[in-house]
Amino acid sequence: MKIQERTGAGAGRAAVPAQPSVGDRLPTPPRERKPALAALAVLLILVGALGVTMLVLQVGNRIEVVKVTKEIQAGEAVTKDNATSVMVAADDSINYVKWSQLDMLKTLKAKTTIYPDTIVMGQMFAKKADLPAGKAAVGLALKEGTYPTDIKAGDIVSAYRVSSSGSGSGNSGNSEGNSGSGNASSGGALVDDARVSAVAADDDATVSTGNLSLTLLVDQADAAALASAAAANQVAIVHVPGN
Repeated sequence: MKIQERTGAGAGRAAVPAQPSVGDRLPTPPRERKPALAALAVLLILVGALGVTMLVLQVGNRIEVVKVTKEIQAGEAVTKDNATSVMVAADDSINYVKWSQLDMLKTLKAKTTIYPDTIVMGQMFAKKADLPAGKAAVGLALKEGTYPTDIKAGDIVSAYRVSSSGSGSGNSGNSEGNSGSGNASSGGALVDDARVSAVAADDDATVSTGNLSLTLLVDQADAAALASAAAANQVAIVHVPGN
C-alpha cells in the first residue's frame, strides 16, 4: 500500500530533463575558413595601393608647355607677348609644345586662328601658313617717327598715307628750324584696321637706324593702295584706339 501511494503521488509531476554536467557540454563545430575571400581582400588592397601610387606618379610627372594668352590669327607667330607657360601632366599621346621650344616655335606660322587659353599643339603651326580667305600680307619699311615705338605682332593698327613737302636743303631760315627735313602731311587712311603679323627692326649690333619692317594683314581690296604707298615711303602707322 505504501508503494502504490508513492507511485500515485509522483504521477502528477512533470518530468524534468537531466542537465548535463559542465564536463559533458557538446563540442562547437570549428569555424569554416574561406581562403578565396581572404585572397580577394588582399588583391583589392594591392589594387588600391597601386592606383594611388600611379596617381601620385602622374601628378608628379608634369611638364612646362606653351599656352596662348592673346588671339593669334592665321599666318601670325607666337611671341612672349601672346603666350605664357603652364604646367600640365605629361602625356606622350599629346603633341605638346614645351616652353623650352618657344624660340623654335617663333619661326612657325599659325595655320588657323588660335584663341586665348589654348594649350599649343605642334600641329597648329607650319613653316608657311595659308592666309585667311580675303586677306593679303603687305610688307612695309618704315622710318623712325612713322610708327609707334611699342608696336608688336598682334596689334591692330591703321595705315595712313603721308607725303613730304619742302626743299631738301637750304631752308635753315624757316621759323620752325626744320632744316633739310621738310614737312609731312596726311593724305587720309589707307587701311583702318590692319593686324600686325610680324615686326623686325632694321638694326645691327653697331648702329641703330631706327628703321622698322612690318608685315600687315589687310583686306585684299586695300592691299594695292597700301603697297603703292609703301613703295613710295608714304605710309605712317598708328595704333587703333582700344588695341
